[in-house]
Amino acid sequence: MQATTAYIRETLSGTYSTEEIRNLTRWLFERVCGLTLARQILCKDKQIAETEKEAIRRVVERLSRSEPIQYILGECEFHGLRFEVTPSVLIPRPETSELVELIVRRHPEAGLKVLDIGTGSGCIAVSLAKMLHKATVTAIDISDDALAVARRNAETHQVDVRFLQADILSESSLHEVALSAFDVLVSNPPYVTEREKAGMEAHVLRYEPAQALFVSDSDPLCFYRHIAARGRKWLSEGGRLYFEINAAYGKELVSLLKAMDYRDVEIGRDISGKERFIQCSKT
Repeated sequence: MQATTAYIRETLSGTYSTEEIRNLTRWLFERVCGLTLARQILCKDKQIAETEKEAIRRVVERLSRSEPIQYILGECEFHGLRFEVTPSVLIPRPETSELVELIVRRHPEAGLKVLDIGTGSGCIAVSLAKMLHKATVTAIDISDDALAVARRNAETHQVDVRFLQADILSESSLHEVALSAFDVLVSNPPYVTEREKAGMEAHVLRYEPAQALFVSDSDPLCFYRHIAARGRKWLSEGGRLYFEINAAYGKELVSLLKAMDYRDVEIGRDISGKERFIQCSKT
């Protein structure tokens, strides 16, 4: 076990921090060898089977190329639930879990009609379907592959979510979406500008779907503007709109929403103190 630990540390030292390597090592021994953290601490001289060494080696080689561990394992945890993830969908972030919690706290009432735009893995839609009392949840995405992942996640967690393929930027693809008014509209749309790519980590740029991440420098609020316009038609009176946002454009987005006659426009901060969410109501 000690030799394998040294191999992991040496191979990944140029790619990951010491803390990240420690966490990945723990994760690998747990997943591949079935060793709990307690056993890893108490059994450092344990012999690792050759088949397990080879399995660890294959994963470490992929990690050394900055491939996210979530894609290697095919899953990640989000809001206390385990979700399937593939390179067709973004890896759910803790900040998005905070957005889910914000909605759940705000809406204790039963029977809400919810629309999730750009659902990806379905992490928002599935979590809300699990946590909101008797909610009816619809989720859309432009990607067939992403919707396939989202449907499997809904099946895994035994929730009923209506999934539709649709492009929020294309009027012709949206005719099935708004068959009735929604009480909650939520979206974590693409919001990273092209110029921000230079500051991003390799594992994001190489492996996560660009279509779900990036917007042009010339129109960074493109998706928010289209979604807010749909919200004027699709939300019930007093219905609420929730966004995850790029902190660099929070004030511009507030101005946009107020100009579109949304009221009670509020910016919220994530756990690290960044402006990360906007919520507002339809008048």
